[in-house]
Order: sequence, then structure tokens, then C-alpha cells
Amino acid sequence: MKVLLIGSGGREHALAWKIAQSPLLDELYAAPGNPSIADHATLVALDVEDHAAVIAFAKEKAIDFVVVGPEAPLVAGLADDLRAAGIATFGPSKAAAQLEGSKGFTKDLCARYDIPTGAYQRFKSAEPAKDYVRAQGVPIVIKADGLAAGKGVTVAMTEAEALAAIDDCFDGAFGAAGAEVVVEAFLDGEEASFFCLSDGKTALALATAQDHKRVGDGDTGPNTGGMGAYSPAPVMTPAMVERTMKEIIEPTISGMAKDGNPFSGVFFAGLMITAKGPELIEYNVRFGDPECQVLMMRLKSDLLPILYATATGTLDKVEAEWRDDAALTVVLASKGYPGAYDKNTPIAHIPEASEEAKVFHAGTALKDGGLVATGGRVLNVTALGKTVTEAQARAYALADKVEWENGFCRRDIGWQAVAREKA
Repeated sequence: MKVLLIGSGGREHALAWKIAQSPLLDELYAAPGNPSIADHATLVALDVEDHAAVIAFAKEKAIDFVVVGPEAPLVAGLADDLRAAGIATFGPSKAAAQLEGSKGFTKDLCARYDIPTGAYQRFKSAEPAKDYVRAQGVPIVIKADGLAAGKGVTVAMTEAEALAAIDDCFDGAFGAAGAEVVVEAFLDGEEASFFCLSDGKTALALATAQDHKRVGDGDTGPNTGGMGAYSPAPVMTPAMVERTMKEIIEPTISGMAKDGNPFSGVFFAGLMITAKGPELIEYNVRFGDPECQVLMMRLKSDLLPILYATATGTLDKVEAEWRDDAALTVVLASKGYPGAYDKNTPIAHIPEASEEAKVFHAGTALKDGGLVATGGRVLNVTALGKTVTEAQARAYALADKVEWENGFCRRDIGWQAVAREKA
């Protein structure tokens, strides 16, 4: 099978690494990829916003299957255009990708189909949103409606913080993503990420993870795209997974189909496990980043036939088998992230991978023959272990061998699970 992978981040490096292990694979291309994805795939300098160019390349190379990694091309309808050209594609339609592309769309779906989530209102201007905050009180959550690279959410603990977050959105801090704002109730509990494939009819539960959104140790500082993750999430017991499937995932699949937007791809459900049970915080319509990295390390099965079955409506014919081991990833980010940071800073050394630990590249490039950091989140140091404690120790041991003066990381990824293991 000839496969084209769309994307260039740590998620796509993890997908490329796993797809490249498949005996079904004849050739793997990645557009645009990154220097380390080049170890597994032929890099292609395609503008993925130019759908006609992507289709022309796929036809020229007789591509059998396209895997779309990031959310922006999905929200822009790339999967629709590829499928219309007769090319099997992993990823939801533009209409179904609204689950991530519009937080208000998802909240309205939850309201229609009784999917547990926080109470909310949608606003197109600042003053009514501020009045709602004053009436509801704090803590409260302010969200830019559209795609904001994981940074458009403020969990406001004070009224002043909430009002400032509303102003940020409407003053253009998140561009077009902030043209509408969703204000929703603060959910108290423990966060978890749940991943599930759907071909529009069948659901295949994958695995659970826990992300660390805040930039600083002890979950302090501003939200980021994610500073680390581990899998599985202990809070997601088999009973909690079953409830999540019944109360959240299955009603979403049937609701999307009823509304004329059948969903094919991966559900990445951000959950809050409250005293009442699982409640939906938000949906993403692609693998998480950095959650994908820990999932791919734990997946025993061949990924390629599972993705292909999702894309071709035959998900009921495949299964996913997982290692019992835990996996943990630590994000090395550029100093200053998620604010302003220097670009093209040199990375002097990346340590060798082993069976238990490896470094996925998220925001790197080659410049004058050397490796440089081009993004905010740059490297994902990922390790396996019999316990989260062991995976954590291995990940940090490898991270400490990376030589990059402008890099930093949190030192407490996995702290909740480690505390549970020591209890």
C-alpha cells in the first residue's frame, strides 16, 4: 500500500514511525514532514492548503491511502476533496470536523442528544458574555469558538480573569477563532483523554491518556498545546470507559449520523471525571499531540489496517491490542513558550533511541546542515515502563541527554499517576 501522511509535528512523527512498521506498507510519503519523519518517509514539499496539488500528487504517485494528521486541513475539507477524487482518506469530513472547529457546534450537539457536559451559552459580542459571567459567578471557563492551537481556553478563577479572557477573544488574540465565544460551567474533577475510532457506524475504543496543559510544574501558568502526557490514565477504569462509550461516544456517533454529518476518523474526547461520572469538555477530531506519541508506543497491533478500516467502513473487522506497559512523554519547548520565543535555535545533540525510549520531533528543521528548533513545542521524549513511575524515570533520563540550550520542560509529568502508585 502506498500511503501519504499529512502533517509535520510530533503526532505525525509518531504516526509515521508506527505506519512504517506495517508489512502492508510499500511506500510512505509525508507532506511536509520534518527531519526525523524523513527516517521513515519520503518528504514532499506540498502546500497542504492547496487541495488540488495534494490530489495531483496522490494521483501521480498512485497513492492508495491518505492519513490526515492535524485538525486545520480537516476543518478546511481536505478529506472531502480527497474522497471526492476517489482516494481513501483517514479523517472526518469538513462538516463532521466542526466537532473541533466550533466549540459551540459541539455544545449544541450535546444539548440535542443529552450528552453530559457543562452548562453553556454562546456569544458574538463581549458585553452579553460579561453579563453572563457576572450572573453565573466564578470559577468559569471562557473558550474561543474556533481553532486556536490549544490556547483559546481560559479556566478563570476570578471574575477579572474571565472578563479579560472575553476581551482577549473579541480583541483578536486568537484571530478568527475568537469571533464567537463559548462561556461554560467549570467542571470539578480529574481530566482525562479518551480515544476512539469511528467509521460512521462502528466504534472501536482505543486507549486513555492524561495530558498536562499548563506550562509550569504543579499545573501552574498559562495553558499550552500540551507539555506532556502519559497512558493509560488510572482514573479511566474499565467501568468509566464503558460509561464514556455509552453516554458520550455512542450518542455522538448516532447524533452526527442523524444530523447528516456521519463521523469517520478518531474521536479525541477531552473528559472531566466528576462526582457524577464522565462529562465532555471538548472533542478533537484527530489524534492528540502529545497523546498520540504515548498511544503509538503502547499499540501492539499494526496501525495501518486499523486506520484503513476506519476510512473504508470496515472497522468491525479489526481489533487493537495494547501493551500493558505505561508510556510517558515529556515535551521539550522553546524558552518563552507559550509566549514569544526565539526561532532557529541550534539543537546540538539528540540521544539515540532504544526499545523503551525515543525522541519524536515536533518543531524542528535542518538549517546549514544542523538541526534547529522552529516551533514552541519542539521535541517529545517518550518512554515505556512497567509503571508510570518507571516510564517517567526513563523519559527524564533521556530528556536530560538532549543538548539544546534554548529548551525547557516540566519536571513533573505524570505526577498524579506516580502519586497513586506510591500511595
